[in-house]
Amino acid sequence: MAEAKEPLLQGLNALVGEWETEATHPMVPATVVHGHTVFEWLEGEKFLVVRGRSDHPDFPDWISIIGDTEGLRMHYFDSRGVARILQMSFMDGVWKLLRDTADLSPLNFAQRFVGTFSNDGKTIDGRWEISYDGTNWEDDLRITYRRITRH
Repeated sequence: MAEAKEPLLQGLNALVGEWETEATHPMVPATVVHGHTVFEWLEGEKFLVVRGRSDHPDFPDWISIIGDTEGLRMHYFDSRGVARILQMSFMDGVWKLLRDTADLSPLNFAQRFVGTFSNDGKTIDGRWEISYDGTNWEDDLRITYRRITRH
């Protein structure tokens, strides 16, 4: 298994591998959306490539590149044509993402994510929140990652 050598990236080795996902969204509250996500190092271990897909037609497939681009950032692109850059941190089993400034897309709302790893590293319990005024946050997407394999 390849492991990052850069200090800022080393913690991301915990994400590397394949994960099954289950998500719920307030717009379809009675629906559990199943999917699959793969995290793998790009040759040279300077960037982590993430590919996600969903089994539901209303949820986009996506790809992200995570790396040290003026700090740890996730560059996100999806099948709808959405492109975003999120600030990221990964520390003590907690993965955080934040988008609160305009980037590749206008900022019509802010987003934040907190994903907490289980003690055995086999599950991530994640929660996305959204804010339309930058102050009040509401639930957006809840997602659970379950590890299938490590790479």
